Amino acid sequence: MNKEIKTICVFASASNNINEIYFKAAHELGKLIAQNRYNLIYGGSNLGLMGEVTNSARLRGSEIIGVMPEKLYNLGIDPGDCSKFILTKGMRERKAKMDELSQCVIAISGGFGTLEELTEMIVQKQLGYNNKPIVLLNTNGFYDNLIAFFNDVINQNFAPEICKNMYFVASTPKEALEYINNYDFSNNNYLDAKIGTKINH
Repeated sequence: MNKEIKTICVFASASNNINEIYFKAAHELGKLIAQNRYNLIYGGSNLGLMGEVTNSARLRGSEIIGVMPEKLYNLGIDPGDCSKFILTKGMRERKAKMDELSQCVIAISGGFGTLEELTEMIVQKQLGYNNKPIVLLNTNGFYDNLIAFFNDVINQNFAPEICKNMYFVASTPKEALEYINNYDFSNNNYLDAKIGTKINH
């Protein structure tokens, strides 16, 4: 367990219509989060991988905090069994609250919402708003094409080389937790990457 981390935010799909391999990885991740004594914050839905990872962690003792926009709640989306449930006005407020309450981010397989949440956290880290560990759980090579695109962005100088160090790609839930447990928060020299220029300290 990393003593500077109490709560891990997991970005994930809320779809049930996906391959079982992703559910197995989400279940294992939830188990390891609980075994390492972290609490978990998520987007508030009990569907899909969101539900799988949170239920796995909850059954093993993690505190579960769900954050959902009012619009989704009013549509009848089931938040499941949360230790704490927070309603927000909209999607932007939801992301801000999840960011506020967590010290770490793991993006497991998901759709456009997961991608938006992940890239916003990378940009925040690049600009020095946080120094949180950011992990892509690359189950079944799900993020291979996205990682290749990120590398292309950097290689063509749309982002500085240091951005490659702002996120970690884990092949397994075990690798993800090992990275988080050993993360060094003192390594926070990411302001050097701001708008692609070197800042003199």
